Amino acid sequence: MAASTSSPTARKTEEDAPSIHTHRSAALEGVDSGERPPWMLSFIEVKLLGIAGVGFFLDAYDLFVINPVSTMLQYRLYGGHSLPAGLQGFLKAGANIGSVIGQFAFGYMADAYGRKAIYGKELMLIILATILCLTTPTGTLSPDHCLIYLAMFRILLGIGVGGDYPMSASITTDRAVLRKRGTMLAYIFSNQGWGSFFGSLVTIIVLLAYKHVMDDEGKTSKVDGVWRIVVGVSLVPAFGTLYQRLTLPESTRFIASQDRSQDIMELKRAQAQELGLEKGDESSSDDKVSTGDSVVGGVKKEAHFREFLVYFSEWRHGKILLGTAMCWFLLDIAFYGINLNQNVVLEQIGFAGKTGSDWEKLFKVSTGNMIITALGFVPGYYASILTIERLGRKWIQIQGFLMAALFLAILAAKFHTLSKAGFIICFTFLQFFFNFGANTTTYCYPAEVFPTRFRASAHGLSAAAGKAGAIVSALAFNELSQKIGTDKVLWIFFATCIAGAGFTLLLPEVRGRDPDLVLAEEIKAAKAAARI
Repeated sequence: MAASTSSPTARKTEEDAPSIHTHRSAALEGVDSGERPPWMLSFIEVKLLGIAGVGFFLDAYDLFVINPVSTMLQYRLYGGHSLPAGLQGFLKAGANIGSVIGQFAFGYMADAYGRKAIYGKELMLIILATILCLTTPTGTLSPDHCLIYLAMFRILLGIGVGGDYPMSASITTDRAVLRKRGTMLAYIFSNQGWGSFFGSLVTIIVLLAYKHVMDDEGKTSKVDGVWRIVVGVSLVPAFGTLYQRLTLPESTRFIASQDRSQDIMELKRAQAQELGLEKGDESSSDDKVSTGDSVVGGVKKEAHFREFLVYFSEWRHGKILLGTAMCWFLLDIAFYGINLNQNVVLEQIGFAGKTGSDWEKLFKVSTGNMIITALGFVPGYYASILTIERLGRKWIQIQGFLMAALFLAILAAKFHTLSKAGFIICFTFLQFFFNFGANTTTYCYPAEVFPTRFRASAHGLSAAAGKAGAIVSALAFNELSQKIGTDKVLWIFFATCIAGAGFTLLLPEVRGRDPDLVLAEEIKAAKAAARI
């Protein structure tokens, strides 16, 4: 990472870490002149975004393509009738269940073993799981068993997709210029919008290619080929960036954080000395740096978890982790509750696919999904990209939560009386403020607020909390909608957005803030206090 010369904080960071400029080109770490707006990227930054951003493209593509795929499976397996409610929820939740595992596991490994040792492995898992999903034997297994088969491999897919969250966030933040750090992360996350958009576009194109055989010849079972092609297309960008990920060098910022990894234990000892619990030169042999084969960057692998607990056992650090995790959890209850169950929205805007031939129904649903994405999904991401360094993360997150709550309240209160045009307008603004708001900033916050030593672990834990919220929605939405009504479920989403705005108050503004410098100052202050 090359620090910007545009602020005192950035200049101080550069002085504290002079080695960060070494091997800049190989590590995709560029120099920033400070003359261009943050959203104007250099060639090196564009290349980094290409390597890291494909993960989020695949994230949205693979997660949201299950909506049209599940509709196609209705016609292939159940003669056009709805999928069993329980299996439908399991199928839609499968990737998110895997994501919880992948986010925490890959986040921890990235900090403990190094980014270079782990990066690319999550993409290999995505490729393997996608291929296994394509092998679903719809011609031999019973319909229910086919859904279980597909859902199980989507859990494996989710582990890879989830692993990309902390990996790509850490890889980017480790190399980003301070004044453009938030913009870089928002650019990466915006690929989620494009992944969802292209998922719908590919579905439409493949359906058009199958129109003659499905519509004119009446061979609806050929939809089996449609969904396999749609899912398989995601392998193209995955294979396209696999080599670059596997060969990406370790960032110099991460190496520097490993060289200073004893700081956390020194802070612990300094605090213990201050309380009179430990003598100045006493320390456990486990806290000392080893030079044996079990060392990564000069630190025992097994020491990382202990350091993680020590660091976050302090309330000033723990409350930030609580804030990032709870905000992401509350957001994803509402965000995925809406976006994994778009059939409700499609009914309201006239694209539910209730009339016409089987092919026409599928085509209407796919067209409606693309309209939904284009209306508010993609524009919201770019509003965040253009303003995140000016408005700050905290302001964008709070206003995003509150504005999303406002439009959820309108949709809930007027769900049965709102006109089609009114519903489309409200839903568009809801999607816009999800993405020009907490859906973007909950991803950025953990990557920016925590020190390099714990960045991937804390990001993975926060993201896993978010996916837990998504699982809650995926499993409970349909059943709750049937029991209490969709409008009441929207009121629940309204409440989660209000609570998310409240938890955001636990978080500091991170614009221009270097967490490694903050950590260094905390250690310095603790040592000084221990000497008094």
